[in-house]
Amino acid sequence: MFRFRSSKMFVIVLIIMAFATAAYAFAASNTVPASNAGEGSTAIGGYAVTNITYTYSTANPSMLTFVDFDISPAATKAGVSLVTGATLTDCGALTAGGTHAHCPVNVSVLSADMLRVVASD
Repeated sequence: MFRFRSSKMFVIVLIIMAFATAAYAFAASNTVPASNAGEGSTAIGGYAVTNITYTYSTANPSMLTFVDFDISPAATKAGVSLVTGATLTDCGALTAGGTHAHCPVNVSVLSADMLRVVASD
């Protein structure tokens, strides 16, 4: 009886090792393409945001309607937020080959307390 139990345990361990080896081989074969991505409220590795300008509403100068900025390297998507804890606003299509963003914000000047930019390529 001892012999039967040992053989059974050996087969179970062998099967577990086979599954573990297959899982490792699958995970090792995954490749991630080189790309830039960044998010945060301080300097981010991957993108530089420069030439930031804000557009005030002509009808109500206490409101910000747009924020524009240049981004390097070129990105395909960008989003901004001017208020801590607020959701990101999509900037839409970036211009100048993906290096300029024109983002609608519609935020009061008093509530704007930061600039958060999230970008990806």
